This record gives sequence, C-alpha cells and structure tokens, in this order.
Amino acid sequence: MTPIHRVARPTLDDVAIHAGVSRATVSRVVNSQASVAPELRGRVQKVIDELGYVPNQAARSLMTRRSDAIALVASEPATRVFGDPFFSGIVRGVSIEANRANLQLVLLMAQDFEDLERVKRSLKVWPVGGVLLISGHAGDGLPEELAKLGTPYVIGGRPTRQDLVAPYVDNANVIGAQVAAEHLLAMGRRRIGTITGPLDMGAGIDRLTGFRDALGTSFREDCVESGDFTQRGGEDAAQRLLERCPDLDGLFVASDLMALGALAALRRAGRQVPQDVAIVGFDDNEFALTSDPPLTTVRQAPIVQGRTMVRLYLELNRPDIEVVDEPGIPDLSGRDHLILPVKLVVRGSA
Repeated sequence: MTPIHRVARPTLDDVAIHAGVSRATVSRVVNSQASVAPELRGRVQKVIDELGYVPNQAARSLMTRRSDAIALVASEPATRVFGDPFFSGIVRGVSIEANRANLQLVLLMAQDFEDLERVKRSLKVWPVGGVLLISGHAGDGLPEELAKLGTPYVIGGRPTRQDLVAPYVDNANVIGAQVAAEHLLAMGRRRIGTITGPLDMGAGIDRLTGFRDALGTSFREDCVESGDFTQRGGEDAAQRLLERCPDLDGLFVASDLMALGALAALRRAGRQVPQDVAIVGFDDNEFALTSDPPLTTVRQAPIVQGRTMVRLYLELNRPDIEVVDEPGIPDLSGRDHLILPVKLVVRGSA
C-alpha cells in the first residue's frame, strides 16, 4: 500500500492510488456494495479515513439511484418562514432529524407562482431523495408534480384535496378549535367570532370547521373574518370584524401572530381584554407569553411535527437508516400519516 500523504481535497482516484486498488473497487466500498472482500474493504476504508475522503453526493446519487439529500419546500416568502415561530420550529425539527440521519437538507421557498414553477423545475433536476412540503395551498400542484416524478414526499398538514392519498403529519386542528370555542362558551361568552387562517390551507379549513362545530346554533356567519396567519393580517381582520359585529364578546383567532394583531385592534377600539372581549389563539409560541395580557391559546409542537415528518419519510422510504425511539416522538411503525395532539393553555386573555 502506498504511504499516505495528506491532500487538500482527496478524490476517489487518490483513495484508489493509496490503497493500491482500482477506482471501481473504491466506488463499491463507498456505496456499500457487498461484492468486496472484507479484507480489501477494510484496507480501502482505512485509506478513506486517513485521507478524510468525502464522497461527492451528486455523483453517488447517480451511481446508487438513492440520494442522501431531502428538500424542505415552503410555499411562503422567506420573511414569513423565518419570522413566524411555527415555521422556524418546523425547520428546526426537520434539521435535527436530517442531521441525525446524515441527510443533507435543502430549503426552498416559493412566495408566488413564478417561484413555485422555479421550485418545480429544480426538483426535476436536483438529486434529492425526498421532499417535505409545508404550508401548501390548494392548487399549488406540488404533490401531483412529485408523484409524476416518482419522488417520495411527506406533507406537513392535512392535504387539501380529499382524493389525494399521501403521507402527512398534521396537528389536531379541528379538536383544537373546538376546545378553544368551548372554553369561550364556558366563560359565558355568547357573541363569539373568529379570524380564520387562509381557507385554501388545511389548517385554515379545519380550525374553522372545529369552531363552527363547537358553537352549533350559536355560530354566526357574519362574525367570521379571514386572515393570512400574519400579525398585520390579524389586525386588519379584527378591525373589519368589529365594524360588522360591534357586540362581539369572544374571539377565536387561528394563530397567535394574528391574535397579537387582534389585540392591537381591540385596544384601538377601546375594548378591554378579557373584560369586554375574551381571546383565544392557536400555536403557543413565545409571543403568547409576552403579549398584554398573556394569551390563552392552543398549544401545538412544530419541532415535533418537523422531526416526525423526517421520521415518516425514513419509515416509508429509507429502511437502511436506523431511527432510535425517543420519549415524546411518536412511533410511526406501519403508519402513513399521523395527527399530533394539541392542548389548551389558559392565560390572561380568556
């Protein structure tokens, strides 16, 4: 075996020369193929370790037809992905599990139709083994495009298309909204409105459904206003709602960021919280604790959701990667979807 001399960026050929074997043999060792004798494999692996050789992932993907990269695609602008604690939690959870599985993570964001088409083109040519989709909107076509490409994917949230059978990890949005509305009713509030999320998203639809179901005959269509899951959107929606329903005494807001905006609109209108209007949000992010008053809200766990999305992808597509069970992370054996529990957290706003 040729003596080792450290090189700046060792290549497959460098390993072959130092190990005294063919390039093809090194490639078979790198790609874990069984057709290499144990003694030879050990010799090649020793050189790989000493040189610090790292395989070119794109080339390796072409050889093995299996990529160690996954893409996280958010159908939102970068300002929202990094400015909303829910999305940053998802990204953090995905990153934790991707790192543990030695997967490379690619983050793609699409804030408009042009960006969406660019993402679709990228996914056709980039060597990614799978895709995680978050914040999908009805009609964006990403699941259908991935199905055509034969690329495995997992959706964060319930698919909006009823006929789409796809693996997903969601939160119990219907139940969470029901619990929020029931809490307001239990406080004696009778003129209860809601600010929904976008109604082309599963979370927006399901939270409105749960709210309506809990109120029953007390549900008022004129006290429903749509928002966009942003603070400014919540403030504008609350302003419109107060103009249309001035007798409002309870409000369920489908995200904490929108609830912060609603608090501002209520203060501007001279309405006290919770004395005049009790408010319940949804998320339990850090803003819920620091708002004035602290926000009663429905807690969900975006980090757990992100981690579970990666684990579901591995469960369905990468049996070669071992996943260690952990407290607080659901068992996915035999599952193709999962709905994570939520919990009402009572604070000063309701």
